[in-house]
Amino acid sequence: MEQLFTITRQHRKILFKYLDNVPIELLTKIPQGFNNNIWWNVAHIVVTQQKLVYGRSDLPLNLSDTWVSGYQKGTFPIGAPTEDEQEELKALLFSTIEKTEKDYQDKRFQQYDSYMTSPKVPLNSVEDAIAFNVFHEGLHLGSIMALARAVKV
Repeated sequence: MEQLFTITRQHRKILFKYLDNVPIELLTKIPQGFNNNIWWNVAHIVVTQQKLVYGRSDLPLNLSDTWVSGYQKGTFPIGAPTEDEQEELKALLFSTIEKTEKDYQDKRFQQYDSYMTSPKVPLNSVEDAIAFNVFHEGLHLGSIMALARAVKV
């Protein structure tokens, strides 16, 4: 499990660089042929990790309902984020993974509500969810890289 957290932290560092170095106008641009943007993908990654790991374990998520309602599966970009939201997302990239790793080590995840993911990967434990999250984040990093090329980052 430790390696999965290491991979996730490395992935989050890559995402942070996009948020920190790309102008908000390009982060929120939806290029022709796409239905979302870089910003939405990064926020969606954070929300999905929380829902898969904490939500399915019947534990409170470590972010607000506003993040969830705006970036969960089935949502689409709506407007540009405020500067405060930009800073909050940068912090959430790391705080959510640090908290998940600590909670996992502290054995807080005592139950898990099984779930079939969209790519038909069944999740039957928190360990399954943490492993699947690495795959999910990789898919979205690929989308982010394609979006970055399309908006000429």
